[in-house]
Amino acid sequence: MDRGLLRATSIRESGMRILPLFEYIGLIVALLATLTAGVQEVAAMWHKGRVEVTDLLVLFIYLEVLSMIETYWKAGKLPVRMPLYITMVSLARHLMLENQNLGWADTLGVAISIVLLAVAVLLVRFGHIRFPYSDAETPHGDH
Repeated sequence: MDRGLLRATSIRESGMRILPLFEYIGLIVALLATLTAGVQEVAAMWHKGRVEVTDLLVLFIYLEVLSMIETYWKAGKLPVRMPLYITMVSLARHLMLENQNLGWADTLGVAISIVLLAVAVLLVRFGHIRFPYSDAETPHGDH
């Protein structure tokens, strides 16, 4: 076998061993950052002395991110729908926080974006039910 081919194979194998390590490090960083943000949000609510709907929405965003981290950690895949859910809740929170500052066109644009994301979730879900992947052809992270 050619030395160059052996070297390329060795580099590829080393990369395949190192990549999961970086995935786990990234997941741990994301987990710690999400937990920190959640604790800071609860502390801010405690300091304010009240809880508003926007506070609850941001807590649900953190819970969705934690769920996404858990799913990726367990399965090694990330369902496309999860980031779509997080984005929809984030846009709804943005509408609630900025309702006084947004013009009608911006408000309509954000609302249409939420509807389009909901349609995307339905299409992805329909596609997975109607046209399921076989185990061999399931793309990594597109489950």
